[in-house]
Amino acid sequence: MGIQIKKILVPLDGSSNSFRGLDFAIHMARECQATITGLYVAGIAKPRTNDPITPLEKILLDNAQKIMKKAKLKSAQKGILFFDRVTYGDDGKRIVETAEKHNFDLIVIGSRGMGAAKEIFLGSTSNYVLHKSKKPVLIIK
Repeated sequence: MGIQIKKILVPLDGSSNSFRGLDFAIHMARECQATITGLYVAGIAKPRTNDPITPLEKILLDNAQKIMKKAKLKSAQKGILFFDRVTYGDDGKRIVETAEKHNFDLIVIGSRGMGAAKEIFLGSTSNYVLHKSKKPVLIIK
């Protein structure tokens, strides 16, 4: 009994490591005929719907849009269907929740992202996801 991989979740923060994760996910998706969903987590509390957009939120959402556009193009060039998703809150928790809630088969994550404190072996987000996710996690260096 083989593992069926049809939906791959790739957290993206714009770092070269997160795009290395995307490149690997694209390769896997081609082998498995899978789709990829890029996930950008804006590290702020989710704004209430009737609140005006803050300057910080605008910067984060513009950044998310740029990253997703680049990721979608990279995927399309290899014939892979790419979906984008933006969420708010703590990145590790949101990645694990999204993988569970939307029934992803695999999470492909860069070993380190844009976090200010570079941890020695693994970034805090990838470390969190590795230990908390019930879904398989592939960490790309």
